[in-house]
Amino acid sequence: MNLVNYKKMNTVKNPHHVDARIIHENDFTQVVHILLKPGEELIKHAAPIDLFFYVLEGAGIAEIGDKKLSVFQDDLINSPKNIPHSLHNTSNADFRVLVVKTPKPSGLQNKIALQNILKMT
Repeated sequence: MNLVNYKKMNTVKNPHHVDARIIHENDFTQVVHILLKPGEELIKHAAPIDLFFYVLEGAGIAEIGDKKLSVFQDDLINSPKNIPHSLHNTSNADFRVLVVKTPKPSGLQNKIALQNILKMT
């Protein structure tokens, strides 16, 4: 058994400049805890793998492709591979989201995704 508390995990450097912490990772899956403070957002980008967002706390806007949805605690949002997506905290409170990537992206896929995000900034 392995017990993980996101508050005890290190924040990973990312091009979005937000609090992101990898809380689970194996050969097949990666789970990232993201905390967006009021006004923060993930830069719109596409991922080479399927993923989904699960809202733990707060409310915000999920943008997947050309659709924008208001999302709230306990909502799950699918984001298919290669479709641009973003999250926005438009509230006055914390917006905490789990990002589940399956399959886990390879090092090369992460590098390409990072380069694409940096082009958008």
